[in-house]
Amino acid sequence: MSTAPSPRVALVHDWLTGMRGGEAVLEAIAELFPDAPIYTLLAYPEKLSPALRGRDLRSSWMQRLPGVEKKYRHYLPLMPAAIESLDLRGYDLIISSSHCVAKGIRKKSGAFHLSYVHAPMRYMWDRFEDYFGPGRAGWITRSAALSLRPVLQSWDRRSSLGVDAFISNSAFIGSQVERIYGRTSAVVHPFADLSRFAKRERRPEGFYLMVGAFAPYKRVDLAIEACQRLGLPLKIVGSGQDEKRLRSLAGPAVEFLGSCSDDEVAQLYSRAKAFLFPGIEDFGITPVEAMSSGVPVIAFGQGGALETVTPETGRFFFEPTVDALVQCLEQFEAEERTRGSSGHEALWRACRERAGHFTRRRFQEEFVSVLRNQVRDKSVLASLKSGW
Repeated sequence: MSTAPSPRVALVHDWLTGMRGGEAVLEAIAELFPDAPIYTLLAYPEKLSPALRGRDLRSSWMQRLPGVEKKYRHYLPLMPAAIESLDLRGYDLIISSSHCVAKGIRKKSGAFHLSYVHAPMRYMWDRFEDYFGPGRAGWITRSAALSLRPVLQSWDRRSSLGVDAFISNSAFIGSQVERIYGRTSAVVHPFADLSRFAKRERRPEGFYLMVGAFAPYKRVDLAIEACQRLGLPLKIVGSGQDEKRLRSLAGPAVEFLGSCSDDEVAQLYSRAKAFLFPGIEDFGITPVEAMSSGVPVIAFGQGGALETVTPETGRFFFEPTVDALVQCLEQFEAEERTRGSSGHEALWRACRERAGHFTRRRFQEEFVSVLRNQVRDKSVLASLKSGW
């Protein structure tokens, strides 16, 4: 007597060119489905974690385009066609991890598509001016982006129709999913690797810290100019497209550390007076990392930071200006001078306790719970890892 073939599961991610927050989320999802292949526009296994490097990675024809490894974002107009070219007709359950086009895959009739959205197509919606605004891109690039924007926005909306259920990485992104796609979504926050910081002793020094890519929307410029105005030392870890401009703004109070190892970053967290987070992030892992180290966060009061940082673990400023951040820093400095040892201990504990919510295990439990609630055909979940 023959038995029906077990349901087949596929995972989809925009591109695999390094390990950042989105790839950590993909890794956690992939752990739940150990036999599922991962489809993507392009993949460079040597730049991935061992867990992802060892998976069945299947890339699109974009992998063969000239210069794509370093210039893949320049091929944005081709990405919808590339993601639609992936053949996923053999799968019953498709899970996409998407901040650009991954949710636009095509599926067979009757298959279930769950999309975990880090952001709607970031470059064409709310982040458009950050990437293509005046001073951010040359006039030729900006003109091309402006002409393509309505086309890509239309595709992005259409492609959402092929998604059966959405999960957003924050309520902030959930509101964008509702506004842009007209869909509701569950919210499952990402996580940080708290084990990197749990055993490190807190020895605060006098400097402020920033960690992350130098993308325009990160607003590193606000942190540089505010710290310079107050004469507060600032250490910055990272690199990126805005680096030349940011270095031109910096004075002696600012130190650029470039790329640092995980251990070096953990050491910096343990020594920082506070962590600066002046941009609007979809969620933002680094404030959770900072709090895990017992470090308070000074953040702009919009976006994902409102879902991680609390009045007990940091301070907010509510206008994206140097003056607003300066005022917030002055208030924080005044509090620091009167906090006392018991106050510092209470702050450290509050930060560590808050960060403890954002664990990988909690993420996986909530993700599986949503998946079980959304999928009608429970046999599709037969590929879940034993124990889930």
